[in-house]
Amino acid sequence: MPFPSPFFTKVRDGAWVIWTGVRATMPESCLGGPDEKLNFAKFGRNRGDVEMTSVNKPEGGVPGEGGGEVPGEGGLPPPPLQREGSVGSMSTTVGVEGSDHDMITEWQAGWNVTNAIQGMFIVSLPYAVLHGGYWAIVAMVGIAYICCYTGKILVDCLYDVNEEGQLVRVRYSYKGIAKEVFGQKWGGKIVNTAQLIELLMTCILYVVLCGDLMIGSFPDGPIDTRSWMMICGIILLPCGFLKNLHHVSTLSFWCMIAHLAINIIIFAYCIGNAPSWAWSKVMFRIDILEFPIALGIIVFSYTSHIFLPTLEYNLIDRSKFTCMLNWSHICAALFKSLFGYVGFLTWAEDTEEVITNNLPNPTFKGFVNLILVIKALLSYPLPYYAAVEILEVTFFRGKPKTIFPSVWALDGELKVWALAIRVLVVVFTILMAISIPHFAILMGLIGSFTGTMLSFIWPCYFHLKIKAGKLEWGDIAYDWFVIFLGFLFGIIGITTSFYALVEAFQIGLPF
Repeated sequence: MPFPSPFFTKVRDGAWVIWTGVRATMPESCLGGPDEKLNFAKFGRNRGDVEMTSVNKPEGGVPGEGGGEVPGEGGLPPPPLQREGSVGSMSTTVGVEGSDHDMITEWQAGWNVTNAIQGMFIVSLPYAVLHGGYWAIVAMVGIAYICCYTGKILVDCLYDVNEEGQLVRVRYSYKGIAKEVFGQKWGGKIVNTAQLIELLMTCILYVVLCGDLMIGSFPDGPIDTRSWMMICGIILLPCGFLKNLHHVSTLSFWCMIAHLAINIIIFAYCIGNAPSWAWSKVMFRIDILEFPIALGIIVFSYTSHIFLPTLEYNLIDRSKFTCMLNWSHICAALFKSLFGYVGFLTWAEDTEEVITNNLPNPTFKGFVNLILVIKALLSYPLPYYAAVEILEVTFFRGKPKTIFPSVWALDGELKVWALAIRVLVVVFTILMAISIPHFAILMGLIGSFTGTMLSFIWPCYFHLKIKAGKLEWGDIAYDWFVIFLGFLFGIIGITTSFYALVEAFQIGLPF
């Protein structure tokens, strides 16, 4: 139906002018692709498509049955995928169906990375500044640089140089790289365990966040935090029926819309209170017990390495991956440091774990928190789906590959007992959220454990092993430096987060 008023036409034309201007400011290496689609990356719609765990189902067969292998990892020859200057196509990939319609542009990939590293958990960044001061702001920028670097070298480990001097993709996932370095027997198991822990803990954090936000909106109501978590958990139960990432991609789009609304609302409120900002309250010293928790929160907020091999795999032009990753992390670093700083200046020492709970007007706070709850509920399916994919690929591909039968029936539908297992995973995250309802401490613990392993230590270690003899001494020194930082942040962060969690339980549950 045509626009009923010239006003809407002007708005549309104005938006297009702004969008064109934004694109014009970007480097040419990020431009030149086809027009962007109004959704997020489509990782696959059919049974033969590549899933987040990078396990290809056999073409024309039932998922999880028939012995489908990942090209280049299970004895099959790798497809001739040249990274530099190549324009990918699903039709050039062994065992994968589709066409250019299934591929994504660098802009869509950037949206996905942005949604991963600039998502729900920025609401705790002012709390990180509370305990880290200016050092926390420095860490937000420094960790962004390190995570961007490790993301690029992780993807670089997917490629080897062939006899003709061309970069050829010979590995297809984080798991494939780990198998090359740690061995076929243990490599996949180690990475799958770390990924599964991080994904499930992310799901748990979403449920905890929903409870914190709802009790912050209705502190005097008859429903306590645990009950709010259970109510939100009931809403999440249909996630057990997700069959592919197409539905998750659609939900991710609405996540970004909610995210933009929240950013505008909180920034507008903070700027409106600029005359009362507490400039003198931002400290230069480091609280040795609290700052490691803040570091864990910051590291966790930049974790996206699990998804990077799949995103790069689905890019139409893989030569633009580096540019996409650079700009997404630059934008994230600028926004996070500004958000954390401005949020803390507004509430100073009264800053809470979830910044929106500091809003003074109950109606306004309830409105903002409700948007955040909706965003948390819409963000839950992505890590949940990735977690159940890992479980299914690891344990439920059918004998003799795994100890359990396949979750897929002959008609391509999930079996009833498989649906029950998926629902139980949702229930498990709800029960864990009720048991550990300390949002910031839990996030710091996860970031210090799996975050440092997946984003700091392993990418650099893989890079040193796979590219041995090909690296400059400066690259080698920097890789070891990042590994050292990863162990330092991890050990101190795990110790202090665990201590803070014990202290929190001694004080009592926040109900």
